Amino acid sequence: MQVKVVSLAKCSATVPTINLVKETARELGIAIDFSHVVVKTAEEANFHRLIGSPTVQINGMDIEPQARGISRFGIT
Repeated sequence: MQVKVVSLAKCSATVPTINLVKETARELGIAIDFSHVVVKTAEEANFHRLIGSPTVQINGMDIEPQARGISRFGIT
């Protein structure tokens, strides 16, 4: 399972989110291929589908079902 956290550099919620993702996987006994991407440009935000910082994706899909249909990405 691929898990990616996409964030802005100064997002204060990023580290707690990363810790929660890793802890949850560990508690559930799920092996994950974890990556963290720091977005610096609007183009990167679009490419990585950054909806808000941080964004968590599993196998390329946002963990929030309502967010999966969003097509506007960016840096705010």
